[in-house]
Amino acid sequence: MRISEILRRKGSDVVTIAPDATVHALLEILATNNVGAVVVSPDASYMVGIVSERDVVRALHRHGAAILGRSVSEIMTDVVHTCCPEDRVETLNARMTEHRIRHLPVVRDGRMIGIVSIGDVVKSQIAELETEREHLVQYLHG
Repeated sequence: MRISEILRRKGSDVVTIAPDATVHALLEILATNNVGAVVVSPDASYMVGIVSERDVVRALHRHGAAILGRSVSEIMTDVVHTCCPEDRVETLNARMTEHRIRHLPVVRDGRMIGIVSIGDVVKSQIAELETEREHLVQYLHG
């Protein structure tokens, strides 16, 4: 299965936040949208980073509650791993595991067109296994 199929099923909405927004505003966006990471972008298509719940926890540990008033750009990860719609789910799973990341923006021609999470990857793999199982049962009982 390709990443484009995951996006077709789940949609291509990407939650973004401006680099100068506060960490407090980030927490509201994470909670309101029920997501674990937000792409940092000045214009919702060009990425300058990604910030996750994990980044917030690490910043709170290092700086305490004062970090809540600071900008997202101070805690974001600025080296963003991405994928393409043509990438296969299996390679994405390996890349996410290798780099210990849970969210990958999907990019085409330099523009962000979606985002996939480890949950999306696992869900698609389970669906593939279920389809294979059904085909095998039909073959055996056919």
